[in-house]
Amino acid sequence: MKVLIMTARARAEKFYDLSTLPKDWELVFAGSFPTPAAVRALGADADFIFADAVSRIDAELMDAMPRLRLIHSEGVGYNGIDIEAAARRGIYVCNHAAANSGAVAEHAILLILALQRRVLEGDAMVRAGEQIHAKERFILDEIPELGACSVGLVGFGAIGRETAKRLRGFGCAVYYCNRKKAPAEAESDCGAAYLDFDALLGTCDIVSLHLPANAETAGIIGRDALTRFKPGALLINTARGELIDQEALAEALAQGRLGGAGLDTLSPEPVRADNPLLRLPDACRYKVLFSPHIGGTTKQCFARTHRDVWRNFLDAAAGRKLRNIVNDRA
Repeated sequence: MKVLIMTARARAEKFYDLSTLPKDWELVFAGSFPTPAAVRALGADADFIFADAVSRIDAELMDAMPRLRLIHSEGVGYNGIDIEAAARRGIYVCNHAAANSGAVAEHAILLILALQRRVLEGDAMVRAGEQIHAKERFILDEIPELGACSVGLVGFGAIGRETAKRLRGFGCAVYYCNRKKAPAEAESDCGAAYLDFDALLGTCDIVSLHLPANAETAGIIGRDALTRFKPGALLINTARGELIDQEALAEALAQGRLGGAGLDTLSPEPVRADNPLLRLPDACRYKVLFSPHIGGTTKQCFARTHRDVWRNFLDAAAGRKLRNIVNDRA
């Protein structure tokens, strides 16, 4: 078996003991974000691909790999993989459903609190010798408590539900919208109530995104949606950058219609210097908090996901049933 690894070699070696794999397996490391030409040169005869969660693997690349049987995402996301093309070619695509739910939920709350408590701005002012000035300004500007806020979750899958459970501990009023209303038992367990999308945007002090990126959800937070946000609301995105019209968000922030945005992911990734959210005026400097797409990258998550990738590869090689298949193989 030959495995093409399209993620950082250091990660592959750190989170799994590769020496335990069968001795006749060949591992080829292409690194994160390799070019299609590099992938074809290294892995044209590969049986399996181990891919970073934001890797692009299209039909043309699959055509160049006639032995390919399984593409496995390193994380939960797989929107860069053409799963329909894979199905037509008899190639399984697998991910890690719910493996990072708790970690991403924690990160969403981190972004909320950091924006509310103005952590970046406060840190900068203390370092500049302006501690007392910062304290007085923040008091007069009225720092809110998270427990006094209403939080709306757009998407109520595993991550949305874990976020709701954690918010309940702060005393928040938690709402959610989803393609399907959750069972009453799940609502009670998470302490969340259903609102439709428009009502949620107009009601909540904080809106947090927990959706996959696909044709239906791309740009769901666009100019029209942003006009329906409660004035001064916060927008949190620990899901996918494609969910947001970034030009429209930059405008809303610059015009003061939103209180801030906490963003763990942008589009495209790797982020480009011309991204509009990186070119906001100085007055917006502390309205946006970025993190480098690390919501689901805890030590515990990577230990689980790498273990499960290699387990699926071993099962595929032995003809056993796979876990977390996201496409129906033709």
